Amino acid sequence: MAPAGGRCRRSPSPFLAAPISTLLLLSLLVHGARSFYLPGVAPEDFIKGDELRVKVNKLTSIKTQLPYSFYSLPFCRPGKIVDSAENLGEVLRGDRIENSPYVFKMREPKMCNVLCRVNLDAKTAKAFKEKIDDEYRVNMILDNLPLVVAIRRLDQESPTIFQLGYHVGFKGQYSGSKEEKYFIHNHLAFTVKFHRDLQTDSARIVGFEVKPYSIKHEYEGKWAEDKTRLTTCDPHTKRTVINSNTPQEVDDKKEIVFTYDVEFQESDVKWASRWDAYLLMSDDQIHWFSIVNSLMIVLFLSGMVAMIMLRTLYRDISKYNELETQEEAQEETGWKLVHGDVFRPPMNSELLCVYVGTGVQFFCMIVVTMLFAILGFLSPSNRGGLMTAMLLLWVFMGLFAGYASSRLYKLFKGGEWKKIALRTAIMFPGIISAIFFVLNALIWGQKSSGAVPFGTMFALVFLWFGISVPLVFVGSYIGFKKPALEDPVKTNKIPRQIPEQAWYMNPAFSILIGGILPFGAVFIELFFILTSIWLNQFYYIFGFLFLVFIILIITCAEITVVLCYFQLCSEDYLWWWRSYLTSGSSAVYLFLYATFYFFTKLEITKLVSGVLYFGYMLIASYAFFVLTGTIGFYACFWFTRLIYSSVKID
Repeated sequence: MAPAGGRCRRSPSPFLAAPISTLLLLSLLVHGARSFYLPGVAPEDFIKGDELRVKVNKLTSIKTQLPYSFYSLPFCRPGKIVDSAENLGEVLRGDRIENSPYVFKMREPKMCNVLCRVNLDAKTAKAFKEKIDDEYRVNMILDNLPLVVAIRRLDQESPTIFQLGYHVGFKGQYSGSKEEKYFIHNHLAFTVKFHRDLQTDSARIVGFEVKPYSIKHEYEGKWAEDKTRLTTCDPHTKRTVINSNTPQEVDDKKEIVFTYDVEFQESDVKWASRWDAYLLMSDDQIHWFSIVNSLMIVLFLSGMVAMIMLRTLYRDISKYNELETQEEAQEETGWKLVHGDVFRPPMNSELLCVYVGTGVQFFCMIVVTMLFAILGFLSPSNRGGLMTAMLLLWVFMGLFAGYASSRLYKLFKGGEWKKIALRTAIMFPGIISAIFFVLNALIWGQKSSGAVPFGTMFALVFLWFGISVPLVFVGSYIGFKKPALEDPVKTNKIPRQIPEQAWYMNPAFSILIGGILPFGAVFIELFFILTSIWLNQFYYIFGFLFLVFIILIITCAEITVVLCYFQLCSEDYLWWWRSYLTSGSSAVYLFLYATFYFFTKLEITKLVSGVLYFGYMLIASYAFFVLTGTIGFYACFWFTRLIYSSVKID
């Protein structure tokens, strides 16, 4: 920390000195319930009397999901509004971080500090009422910590819950009246928690809390800005605001006086652990239940795969290889009968190559993002860091997308690798961009800060066409130049007729059945992810998420292998697309669950907000389809090559 007489001095970032080891990774996975992160920014030391500047962020509502700039409402303003530089992820999240008139002095409490007076007219009163109706919350930041409202439970042993930001106001009725009125929170009682260094007497901020009140302030004589003395809240007479019994109404021609208190509390919490309270997860038992539930599914499927591989296949291959007479050879049944057709290229083989390549791109992006998050590199203090990391990784993983799609394309005896590379680079991002532009236009129409500005749009297009597309072409070129994979068995010139299938082997039925188990493995964790996205809560339990992701990979692979084996045994050799769609159909259940979540957990009433929700969940479901479909495809691809390479074919 800084010496007693020094000014704010930045210490070396612990981010740079973080040891990464296998032991750390194992401990993180075992203790997934405890959020691990590197602070991500250097600590700042403050001595007594140092100036603390509060920044304001967007107004948020879980009812509309449309963020707005703080100064879209007539709150008190500083002399000049200055925007903070935002990263790509922050802009896409709708963050708009600006300076504010709230200025504190370190460890110097203030009582009843008058900020400004606002006289409402019909327009400004209506703006406040709309935001109060939609339950908007005001978000602020001090030393990179978000402002929270502490909610202490009646049960003393239960940990305190923190809600991000405070409500703009509330609705209520005067006693004896049935008419509903609107009231604004115009007095804020801030608490700044700090951890003090006993040797240097400098301090670091470790908490930023608020208690909002609504009070109809009164004063003597005429309003005289800084010289006005309030009778409802006066530091000279030690009279402070402790309740909202005489609230400040919001209406035309009403006068609102904004005030605040600030107190400083010493805390035992160290600076490196200051986010722990925000990220506290009290329901880790549910996550462990989710893991155990998913593991039961995996064990069941693993048992089936083991039975097929060790018993059926081993016995079948042994017998088949020992056949000596032609009469015995003619008695072959099941999957061995279709050996001459099983590697016949499927219909729309080029489209399959594109989807597989895109799935590989997604898979690589998620694996690397998860590893960064588990090792603590995606610090919660770095707002928008997760989204920025995912976007950049997606762009750079285009190399693997091009490689995977062209390798498969060459296996199908294709010759135009440039066409496949272009489709791989354009198709999936193009569909996502089309949906995104429509949703962004709706947000623009609502004048929300969540609308992506033109400059950011240009940056996204540059990342796509300037970096991602060339990398896909480079990957495709490398993949196509490598020698093609050889099929384990030769393909007949004339396709074999597929016998009539039992009802339960109907493609639509088996595909939809195949998606249930992968979805079942992740749906409990999915609830927490949806809650963090749509109910504005923190999600920082990547240890659990990584375990669930591994279980998802195993489940997708095993269910596809099992159903693929049953399909081949019934002499149906059209497995290419079926393997992709079997595990990919879990995306259908994800979207259905998102619909269920919308109607049971969310209070969204506006049409635009509903369209936004389903639009974004459609994008998420489509991405999930591509990811899980690719995992299932490669599992089945490996399985078929393995079993047919073990059989002697004359």
